Amino acid sequence: MAESGTFDPNLFLDPETGRNPQAFYKKARAVGAAVPGPFGGIEIMRRAEVEFALQHPEIFSSAMEAVDLGQSVPLIPLQVDPPEHSKYRKLLDPIFAPKRMNLIEPDIAQLVNEFIDGFIDDGSCEFTTALAEPLPSSVFLRLLGLPVSELAMFLEMKNGILRPAGDDLEQVQAAQRVNAAEVERFFAETLADRRKRPQEDLLSMFASAEVGGDRLTDDEILGICFLFLIAGLDTVTDTLECFFAYLAQHPQQRRLLVDDPSIIPTAVEELLRWETPVTGVARVAKQDAELDGCPVHKGDHVGVSIGSANTDERALPDADDVILTRNSKHLAFGAGVHRCLGSHLARLELRTTLREWHRRIPDYEIAPGTELNFMFGLRQVDTLPLLWSA
Repeated sequence: MAESGTFDPNLFLDPETGRNPQAFYKKARAVGAAVPGPFGGIEIMRRAEVEFALQHPEIFSSAMEAVDLGQSVPLIPLQVDPPEHSKYRKLLDPIFAPKRMNLIEPDIAQLVNEFIDGFIDDGSCEFTTALAEPLPSSVFLRLLGLPVSELAMFLEMKNGILRPAGDDLEQVQAAQRVNAAEVERFFAETLADRRKRPQEDLLSMFASAEVGGDRLTDDEILGICFLFLIAGLDTVTDTLECFFAYLAQHPQQRRLLVDDPSIIPTAVEELLRWETPVTGVARVAKQDAELDGCPVHKGDHVGVSIGSANTDERALPDADDVILTRNSKHLAFGAGVHRCLGSHLARLELRTTLREWHRRIPDYEIAPGTELNFMFGLRQVDTLPLLWSA
């Protein structure tokens, strides 16, 4: 690992890192396979070591100790390691299987077009509030069986957990606990209602589901729903923002999609590799280990930089080139047993949005004078005003 004097961990928090993470990743990888993290512990930066960490949960655990969002129960299946992890995946994987997700593509396409109908004649929109936020949130709330009319409330709770307000760590954690308690209270009340009045939705299914021959407990259902809410209402939104910010600034790349929509599936994979909106994941060491000469001690907090791994020239010599027609082998959805449960749904939403948007709005740009500011971690654009000829 790099000596603290040769690498400044505060660079992780620099606004320029959010705007231009690939350059930052390259500098960090040049220092070592792992570098000091911004909040202590280490950050794993190179592809080989990142893959090793993701593939070995017995060493690098994803349990609750890895990250505290203020909740009282583990997020299932993310914060449950093997062997218990597998029983939850057996229940949840079929829900998000590709064949099942593909059945809702017409509904997603209809939603995309309904949102576009609302602003296309204006010749402009603030992309986040007009499409990137309401689209995946609407899809996920309908899937879970929650009222889309309450989207603003759900987004407020989600943002209070993932992007809490506060001037210091103590205030941030206090805000997270308040919002997490509100999420848990909401789902406890909703679950009680579903037990009395079952519906055709996932919450009702969970209320009667069994894992390993035993009914899911209320805490287990709560952990599943908590994760679904914060993931379903955030990650695809962040990804759409990153994708459209990139395409708005690279008209030649955008023209490839417009001229040949058949490349959209590979374009999605390449943009996931290059942008990697979920820049990293947290782990905690369960035993002593070593990564390319860097000692890792039991109890250490470990950041696993997926974004850096995806742009590591050691694994992909032309990693700095964005080639929308290549079949990217990226880690944007993670790897190993904790690989993203909703990856098939996310891909479907991304493909459908790119297809329908560029069919109707092929040429667009970022409003002149706009300086894009990206939050790092969950890489989100604070505002993305787009213009086109109406």
